[in-house]
Amino acid sequence: MKHIEDEAEFLNQIMQLISLQFGSKCEVVLHDLTKDYAHTIADIRNGHITNRKVGDCGSNLGLEVLRGTVKDGDRFNYITTTTDGKILKSSSIYLKDDEGNVIGSLCVNYDITETVRFEGFLKQFNQYDLHQEEVFVDDVNGLLDYLILQAQQLIGKTPSEMNKNERIRFLSFLDAKGAFLITRSSEKICELLGISKFTFYNYLEAARTQRQEESESKANDNG
Repeated sequence: MKHIEDEAEFLNQIMQLISLQFGSKCEVVLHDLTKDYAHTIADIRNGHITNRKVGDCGSNLGLEVLRGTVKDGDRFNYITTTTDGKILKSSSIYLKDDEGNVIGSLCVNYDITETVRFEGFLKQFNQYDLHQEEVFVDDVNGLLDYLILQAQQLIGKTPSEMNKNERIRFLSFLDAKGAFLITRSSEKICELLGISKFTFYNYLEAARTQRQEESESKANDNG
């Protein structure tokens, strides 16, 4: 294969299969990465999920693959978010030509916003905590995605719906889990919550103060 158009019929079948199988909450995107990165989308199904169309641009992950920062860009079942607050479960594979050069990608983005919200409701309704000690992921980015999803499930709302106290609680959970030891995690959280670095550190300080006060109160009660 020299160009994704060489496999256009087959790729069209694959995209149709996925979109029809999983329905209107499943976006399927074909990128032509030989084009200018501002206009890589060659085909898209259910584009209302991310509000994109043919001719629009790709994500930051594609840039890292093209630049060579990431050698094997294929990723599966990672968590992404849209600018309007949707929570997506995504998978991406990269297409190469006969010489091994990346020329395209096929991405699936499934909108799990409602199921995450409902999961949060069920957790509050059932009043139990499913305690999971350990999770295994391929890389730290996957680990951060997992912790973010856990935090969102704890709050039971999308980031755009969270108020100040809920965002502080969100950060408190991530901080307690060690999420901010991961390089550039704070930048990702700022983008996710739509807050500045200044606000992030103020919220984080408030979260740590609350945890300290709760810990001291609990110690006094036990004493």
